[in-house]
Amino acid sequence: MIIQTASWGELDIAEEQIYRFPKGMPGFEEETEFALISLEEGPFDYLQSTKEPGFAFLLGDPFVYFPQYEFDLPEADTEELDIQSQVVIRCIISLKEQIDQSTMNLLAPVVLNPEKNLGKQVVLHHSPYQTRHPLWSESGSQPSAKAGE
Repeated sequence: MIIQTASWGELDIAEEQIYRFPKGMPGFEEETEFALISLEEGPFDYLQSTKEPGFAFLLGDPFVYFPQYEFDLPEADTEELDIQSQVVIRCIISLKEQIDQSTMNLLAPVVLNPEKNLGKQVVLHHSPYQTRHPLWSESGSQPSAKAGE
């Protein structure tokens, strides 16, 4: 499938890279189909709309930056995504002009079922996590120590 992107122009995307988000993304319910584009350099991916070239999210593996990150996926979300065994968790990264001030949204992870190519951004209610956890400590060189701080 050929899609248009704002960052890379035209891309040929394999069918297994396409994830359907039946309810869209919070605030963007009409966007229901995304390509998961893995970046070879580091623990990052792009979640690119297949319809809107300028609509994409930078995703990161939260466990790289916050090894103690954990949550219980609500049963309703597990059923909605038809998760049997495999699940991939990514979180949206907000890049800042000063890169050491970039943050990760641990409150609303993107949950992906790679077996069924289904996805959902899940808002964790009653959670200690926030939408803007700093990716780096004050020194700017190491991941933050604890996700809940």
